[in-house]
Amino acid sequence: MKDLRIVFLGTPDFAVASLKAVLEEGYNVVGVITAPDKPAGRGRKLNQSAVKQFAQKKGLPILQPTYLKDEKFLAELKALNANLQIIVAFRMLPKVVWDMPEHGTFNLHASLLPNYRGAAPINWAIMNGETQTGVTTFFIDEEIDTGAIIMQEHSIIGPSESAGELHDKLMYQGSQLVIKTVKAIQNDLVSATIQPETEDIKTAYKIHKHTCKIDWSESIDAIHNKIRGLSPYPAAWSNLYNNEESTLKIYEAEKVIEPHQLETGTIVSNKNSVKVAVKEGFLDLKLVQLPGKRKMEVKSLLNGYSFNTNAKML
Repeated sequence: MKDLRIVFLGTPDFAVASLKAVLEEGYNVVGVITAPDKPAGRGRKLNQSAVKQFAQKKGLPILQPTYLKDEKFLAELKALNANLQIIVAFRMLPKVVWDMPEHGTFNLHASLLPNYRGAAPINWAIMNGETQTGVTTFFIDEEIDTGAIIMQEHSIIGPSESAGELHDKLMYQGSQLVIKTVKAIQNDLVSATIQPETEDIKTAYKIHKHTCKIDWSESIDAIHNKIRGLSPYPAAWSNLYNNEESTLKIYEAEKVIEPHQLETGTIVSNKNSVKVAVKEGFLDLKLVQLPGKRKMEVKSLLNGYSFNTNAKML
């Protein structure tokens, strides 16, 4: 059985669950690498990553390099004398970093690789209407998310499950897969598999504002999947015409399949509901946000806001 000295690399909440699991299993984490503090908010107060906040509470050594090839950082990393590195939700590493430890560097990715390589695997799996996804651990190589697969586990995606709900489920499932992977490496039981390369591999591109805009001419399933696949962040949005043009973020909606003769995008509202006409029926909006307002349920919105008869999603 190998005596492991682990360096953990990660930044957001998704990574904290894995770091917590590694510590709870009693493994020796000799250092944590996370993103530099960033100014945020009106006061430009420095914001610490979720991983940094957790690592500080546990008294772990922390490195926050701006440049991963910086000689000072590389010397500090080498001095930790780690023989295994674990990456969960961090940036791409140069070879001089991932090739440093004796037992390699492995990454946890929130998809069933080779599908959904990239920055937003959870969002794209839902937006593309997948009914299952999962988590994968793999050894790092020169490209993004292409290294040899160590372990995978599947997870069902519910028909109304949001990206936020799937994130939390895969965060826990992934933390347990990290532990299984570490144990396999520790006991020299790893048999990694080279990822297959086929033409139909789906990619999890970085999400931009234009990615999140709803096209009301799409199918009811495509629109519903986009809304839940981008909820709670960064949120699907639409241009809204209601006397004047503005935008509306939509976090939750339900499909209503029924025939109608309305133009797509037409808004049908009453005291309790707001529905948007699409090809196969309507999307019944449940949770929305107007510019400068807080996120709220549609019933609450309608207490102080009304839609005109010519209101429309553009």
